[in-house]
Amino acid sequence: MKKIFSVAALAIVLSACSNNAKQEAMIRQQAIVAVKDSLKLDSFKRADAREKERLAIVKEEKVKEEKRTLLLAERNEAAERSNRNISANNEAPVKAKKKGWSQAAKGAVIGAGAGALGGILIDKKDGRGAIIGGVVGAGTGYVIGRAQDRKSGRVQPKN
Repeated sequence: MKKIFSVAALAIVLSACSNNAKQEAMIRQQAIVAVKDSLKLDSFKRADAREKERLAIVKEEKVKEEKRTLLLAERNEAAERSNRNISANNEAPVKAKKKGWSQAAKGAVIGAGAGALGGILIDKKDGRGAIIGGVVGAGTGYVIGRAQDRKSGRVQPKN
């Protein structure tokens, strides 16, 4: 009987050892997976926190810009009121001179480019067509742009 109990005890001990090793390996794998998941979750949380901070900064900048815009608008209105008062006391208001390219200049540049391209396509001899086309295109563009300037009031119309 002692032999039977010792064989049974030995079988139980061996089976218990082998199950523990499998269980321990499984527990280790689960722990590794849990650590990796927690790291991913932590990085997502940090990314969300950074995004919230960035959005808060952008929102603050928008609010500041809106305040600046309102302040500038108020200053412009006050300046206009004072200009009206001054111009009402003096003569007719002075027109502000327009800035930037006139339509005549834009037309001349666009016409020169288009004419040069057309001249190259038509006459393929040593750039002669490009020069002639550029000159003709620039002249035509200038005339058309000058007419637009007269209509818009940038240039005084002919009498």
